[in-house]
Order: sequence, then C-alpha cells, then structure tokens
Amino acid sequence: MIPPNLNRFLVAANEFNASDLHFIVGVPPSYRVNGEIILAQEDALTPQDLNDMTRALLNDQQLAKFDQEWELCISLNHPEAGRLRATLYRRNGQPEICFRFCGEVIYSRDDLGLPERLDELARKPNGLILITGPTGAGKTTTLNYLIDLINQERRCKIVTIEDPIEYVHQNNRAIVVQQEVLTDTKSFNRALIHVLRQDPDIIVVGELRDHETISTALTAAESGHLVMATLHSPNATLALERIVGVFEGNAQRQVILQMSNTLHGVISQELLPAADRTRRVLAYELLVATNAVRSLIRENQLHQLDNVLQTGGREGMVMMDNCLYDLYCRCLITYDTAMTRAREPERIRNRIDRNPARA
Repeated sequence: MIPPNLNRFLVAANEFNASDLHFIVGVPPSYRVNGEIILAQEDALTPQDLNDMTRALLNDQQLAKFDQEWELCISLNHPEAGRLRATLYRRNGQPEICFRFCGEVIYSRDDLGLPERLDELARKPNGLILITGPTGAGKTTTLNYLIDLINQERRCKIVTIEDPIEYVHQNNRAIVVQQEVLTDTKSFNRALIHVLRQDPDIIVVGELRDHETISTALTAAESGHLVMATLHSPNATLALERIVGVFEGNAQRQVILQMSNTLHGVISQELLPAADRTRRVLAYELLVATNAVRSLIRENQLHQLDNVLQTGGREGMVMMDNCLYDLYCRCLITYDTAMTRAREPERIRNRIDRNPARA
C-alpha cells in the first residue's frame, strides 16, 4: 500500500517527468530530472518519516527480509506514475528509499538513439549480447527495446529473469514469460538453471552478478539459446575483462573459450545531458564480435580490443569518443560534456580543430 504522504510526491514526480525520486534523511524529497537532482520545497525528512514510510510500503514478508538483509528491491504499480522500482537501503542505521520510474512506453530505436547494427545482433538465433554501463545509463530500457523487437518479429518463447520487473511485455508474435527474483524465483542463478528446462528460445538476464550466473548464461548461449544480459561496466572491453576476472584457473580458460564462441556484441551506454538541458542523450560504444574480436578473446588479449574498435567501422563498431564527437557535431551535447565524458579528450579536440566548420 502506498501511503498518502508518499503518493503526492509520486504524482509530482510524474508531472515533472522525473526519472527517480529520493527519500533521504536530513534533506527534502529529491527528484532527478534530466540527470540533475532537484530538491522539493519541503521540510527535510526525519528518521521517523522514513521508518513510517517503509513500514507502510512493505508487506510483512518484505519487511522481514529488509530487517534481516538491510537491502531490498521491489516493484510497484501506481495509478498515475505507472510502474516503479523501489530500492530500500540503510544509512546510519536508518532506512532510505530510491524510486525509479519505469515508464509504460517502449520507444523506437531512433527515439532512443540506438545503432541499427544492434537490431541485427538481436535477430541472431543464439549466442550472447551484453548491455553495459553505469547505473542509470538506460541499460534496462535498451534491453526491453530488444525484447519488444523480437516479440514483434519472431514466433518464439522469451523468458526474462528480472530484479524487479520494470516493463511488462504483452504477448505479440512471441510468448513472453517474465519472472521476478524473490517473487517467482529465489535467485538469478537458480532461475537460469530452471529456465533451460522451460523450452525457451531467448533468455533475458536482468543482471550478471556472480560467477554462477555468468557461467550458466554462457552455457545457455553455447547450447543454442540467444542470451541477452546487462552488466555494470564503464565500457565494452572492461565488461569482458570483468567476466573473465570472476573466474580462476581452468574455469577462466573455459569461460574465455565460451565467450569467444558465443559473443555477438557488447553495447556500452551513458546518458548525457542534452545541450538544451531539456532531456538526456544516449552515448554508446558498440563492439561487434568479428573474427578478429573472437581471436583476441580466445587469446585473452582483451586489452587490444580498443584497437579493433578504432578500425571496425565497416563492421558497425563505434568507439565512445567517436559517438561523442558525432553528438557534439549534431549540437546534441555541449563541448564540455563531450570533453568530460571522452576517454581520450585530445582525440576529440584534434578532430574539432581539423574540422571547425563541421563542429
């Protein structure tokens, strides 16, 4: 049940088109709008405010779990704000809450700013597609766009494992089965093992969190399923290094071989403030698993993947710095934004100096 004192802030957040709403002890309720935090004109929240809100929001089972583990993530439906993800945590022994507004519309590829090459990867019959980036970079939005694309085009069965479910997909050409961790299944890893017995064609993993989940996902991709998953990592190369680094010895060698055989691509994302400050703009890096990429993975020479990214434009690869330069040239982001988010700012600066008219 959503208490009245929370309800009015959820309604206001929806009117402001906020992406997140924060309830933190010692500060007023805070909205994230176009990437920036805006404080409500309200009194600062007290520990008692947050305690009352937490106990009104959670049922007995959820409250017991939060009291035991001090962390909890749940999904909610609000009549005006739509579907929400509520993340509860503790600070200085007191509960605090962050709400993420999931939205009910899945936008087109052009609206999202995603590359056309990503659609081609999603049409593969099997293998692995990774979506990486920091928290709040739009990974779940991209993942759900791909689910919707497959749902419109293929007669197949899609099984998702999410924590929690943010977008609810209706069956179109495909059958979509969405499972929520702690509601429908105990964990990502246990759900993945049982998903393989449910006759799926596509398996969607909300997040690769540990070596058991990664190992099972790779095995699923290797055994004829298309697996799509998100991972917290700042770029494509570090995403693969993180996966390999989770394992040791013979297990690491096995994962390297599995990844070289199954990977189709990695898209790494960031959401940047638009030049007009009215919205956020997607910047991305796309690594496509060509023969050269697979060879480097097989030889565990992941540090050389940046070189392949620089020369892989014909295969649809995009470096983050090239994407930033393009967004700047199209007046979608400012010069300062491009420079601060660039991996090698000097490279973008030199391109702008060589082509001042284009910039």
